[in-house]
Amino acid sequence: MGIDLKLENFSWCGECITRPLIIAGPCSAESEEQVMLTAKALSANGVKIFRAGIWKPRTRPNAFEGVGSEGLKWMRRVKEETGMLTSTEVANVKHVYEALKNGVDIIWIGARTSANPFAVQDIADALRGVDIPVLVKNPVNPDVELWIGALERINNAGITKLAAIHRGFSTYDKTLFRNEPQWQIPIELRRRIPDLPIITDPSHICGNRQLLYDVSQKAMDLNFDGLIIESHINPDKALSDASQQLTPDALKELLDRLILRESDGDPEVELNLAELREQIDKLDDKLINLFEKRMQVAGEIGSHKKENNLTILQSKRWDDLLKKRLNLGVKKGLSEEFILKVFRSIHQESINRQTVIMNTDDKSKDA
Repeated sequence: MGIDLKLENFSWCGECITRPLIIAGPCSAESEEQVMLTAKALSANGVKIFRAGIWKPRTRPNAFEGVGSEGLKWMRRVKEETGMLTSTEVANVKHVYEALKNGVDIIWIGARTSANPFAVQDIADALRGVDIPVLVKNPVNPDVELWIGALERINNAGITKLAAIHRGFSTYDKTLFRNEPQWQIPIELRRRIPDLPIITDPSHICGNRQLLYDVSQKAMDLNFDGLIIESHINPDKALSDASQQLTPDALKELLDRLILRESDGDPEVELNLAELREQIDKLDDKLINLFEKRMQVAGEIGSHKKENNLTILQSKRWDDLLKKRLNLGVKKGLSEEFILKVFRSIHQESINRQTVIMNTDDKSKDA
């Protein structure tokens, strides 16, 4: 991707915005008074970019779906009276035109939209020839290729001021989070496009304000570039996502608590890290060798099952194995989530190996 992606590109109005980039404001623009009170309180606390949902794609009909284009007039007033930059979500071509016409400074593409290449392409075509920063949220499903594809479509339209928003991923599993963070996916995005700014959205990851600090700190510890957090002058009265919004003062307290760590240390620290990383590399090599041996044994088990006309999946054996590994892992100080992910992956690869063996034609093999 030929994208000029340094964080320094996120400099507007002659003022450089450095890490952490903070974007804050209500989930939805509900009234002119609510927007202005929130914006002025955030501005007084040092926030320079104001966010508000104008059009709200709700899961079910008859929920509050935003005030529509009328709210863009309120956003213009925010710019005029506070000097803040404004940002909002767009989901179709009409939204793009309305946002641009009303002077919105930054737009973002939501998780539902980024999962639809047709919709992203329509938005990209509408943005052709426009110089505006565009933020792309991860798709609702955990697919880094789909996320990169959305970024590429916007970039191909000539947009170079790009950033990704990590807002978590839908899951059927019951977890602490509204949307599972699955940190490995934005980490992979960073590996693939090293200079792409990544902004974490703890509000949509958490779904409740109690978890916001921990997720925000984790994002900073991973050297991500900023946070987009929902803040409302009176969160309990919010018309959408009340439980995940903070007052402007509570947001300031959260931001003041964040610890920003250095990505590069002094030579002695780097030397110690290098020695520890070398140990990790050696252990990883041993793991690969152990996985190879384990799959060889799994293959022999597959051959034995085939010779004796046994099914591949032995449910009781798998259940017993998983319970034992979980108990041992917890005793060793490992999390249940980690053990489950590792051994489910190992088990699936073993099944794949045995399936290949089961479906191999012995006559063709001998030939």
